[in-house]
Amino acid sequence: MKRRELIRGFIALGGCAVCAGMARASEGPHWEYKGEHGPDHWADLDKANAVCSAGGQQSPINITSAIRAEVDPITVSWKKSSAKIVNNGHTIQINMPEGSSISRNGKVYDLLQFHFHAPSEHLVDGMTHPMEVHFVHKNKKDGDLVVLGIFMMPEQKHDAFSMLARYFPQTEGAEGKVEAFTPSDLLPQGLEYWTYEGSLTTPPCSEIVTWMVAREPLKVEQVSIQAFTSIYSSNARPVLPINRRLVLMSQ
Repeated sequence: MKRRELIRGFIALGGCAVCAGMARASEGPHWEYKGEHGPDHWADLDKANAVCSAGGQQSPINITSAIRAEVDPITVSWKKSSAKIVNNGHTIQINMPEGSSISRNGKVYDLLQFHFHAPSEHLVDGMTHPMEVHFVHKNKKDGDLVVLGIFMMPEQKHDAFSMLARYFPQTEGAEGKVEAFTPSDLLPQGLEYWTYEGSLTTPPCSEIVTWMVAREPLKVEQVSIQAFTSIYSSNARPVLPINRRLVLMSQ
């Protein structure tokens, strides 16, 4: 059995402890994005984080030399609903109720939450973007995780993100509620994407994620980006080696 399949099997049997860990990012050993608790030291903070330095399929990466392939399109079924918005000490995270999902390769993945990074965690041919949003999904049957990453660029007014930015909790541990929000309003017009096998970009850096990174960025207002960067100006893990992984690109 391949290593990734074995790890996913353990997660499915254990009720997806990693998923629970993502929702409780402020718990466990203290970690940061710089200094003695930064990415270079995550593996030293807890034995559970060992893969942060020892893993060979870590994320994020610099996306380069992608191979065009017939990869399945993404079908998005994100529903309008109220949602909890949390400042968890590392990012602003929106926890979604049940009912929203994406489909790919004949499998359905439920949307658990989405959160933001500034600057972007993934690079494209060495280029960074001002922000990146990660939509985290899980398949109920086997615990497989799929994360859809979308770059954000300051180019034009965007009502949905501007509205969401007004609700960003300013202090760690603060929570709020967003009423009648539709996550699909944060999608770019096209969903062509790059895909590769990787990891969580925060401790414990588990290598259990299929990444899909949209090739088209979402265009938003600069003032809305500043609403996030005024709280978290630098919460991006540096890129890691691709090693022997392939990055595929939808046609």
